[in-house]
Amino acid sequence: MTDVMPILGYDAIEFWVGNARQAAHYYRTAFGFNVVAYAGPETGVRDRASYVLEQGAIRFVMTAGLGPDSPIVRHQALHGDGVRDVAFSVPNAEEAHATAVSRGATSWRAPESLEDDNGKLVVASVHAYGDTIHTFVDRSNYSGAYAPGYKKTRHWLPADSTGLRLVDHVVCNVELGTMDEWADYYASILGFSQLHHFNDDQISTEYTALMSKVLWDGEGRIKLPINEPAEGLKKSQIEEYLDFYGSAGVQHMALATDDIVSTVSALRANGVRFLSTPQSYYDDLRSRLDWTKIDADIEQLAKLGILVDQDDEGYLLQIFTKAVQDRPTVFYEVIERHGSRGFGVGNFQALFEAIERDQELRGNL
Repeated sequence: MTDVMPILGYDAIEFWVGNARQAAHYYRTAFGFNVVAYAGPETGVRDRASYVLEQGAIRFVMTAGLGPDSPIVRHQALHGDGVRDVAFSVPNAEEAHATAVSRGATSWRAPESLEDDNGKLVVASVHAYGDTIHTFVDRSNYSGAYAPGYKKTRHWLPADSTGLRLVDHVVCNVELGTMDEWADYYASILGFSQLHHFNDDQISTEYTALMSKVLWDGEGRIKLPINEPAEGLKKSQIEEYLDFYGSAGVQHMALATDDIVSTVSALRANGVRFLSTPQSYYDDLRSRLDWTKIDADIEQLAKLGILVDQDDEGYLLQIFTKAVQDRPTVFYEVIERHGSRGFGVGNFQALFEAIERDQELRGNL
């Protein structure tokens, strides 16, 4: 892999939503994020309201438009609440943008220096799948709350952290036949390489299937699985997502924790709903995995519905929420890694069956 573009990590994930204040309240109350900054009419920003939320190294931004002609409002009307921008922290935003465009990316925002009393922030953006963009952000000369136009919040009480620490990976769903195209995009434009490839024999049930390629930066700071539907007897979760989102887009984000039992217990207590796992899955786990190498209580995992997978490098614990908005689009994964760099291939069957149970309840299977 050639490091054509150094990327330091995820800078922020920005959602375009119908009501930013209510979305911020939900993520504070349910997921334990602190609301740290705000931009809107009170700060001189006339066309939108944005709330910045942080927990550990995770930064989310909830943005809503303020009028019917706003592109944010139109985006939300088409897609529902969803991810608009997966932004990367880079040492030089101008160079990152120039490199991406020279290698075939389409510019969405030319490099721009934003300045206030706290210094200079440099940003630039390129188009990605669907209506999603990637913004390159250089914060090396900026010390403000988030960006010019944002002010630190004063009226939001500190949240009770749920132990979420960082973004482990961001998963996108793309249309049938375009997975290889987008894998090539990240390889040729950002210099990423393929970490895993899952075909429809590995990710399938009796009724549905999908295919997936995982691209990464070679360091593990950025991991981007790309899913496309595969032929099946019924409508797959990817097809359901594409129907309701209206285009390719971010399906889910995996948020890492060092103590998944405590994190999931706190999230459940806050009202976050998770996909259910049958007891038969845990009965099978007892013989399928080498429990001498797993530091976890299977009874406790079963009580909370946490999945386990093991490979030659170690093991991981993971669980998936239900959709966090009315449309069956964006959801979350909570993950705790112990050496394994995988994505829970041993859990695909149980996960897909759980998703199909929810699809059937919605009448979309």
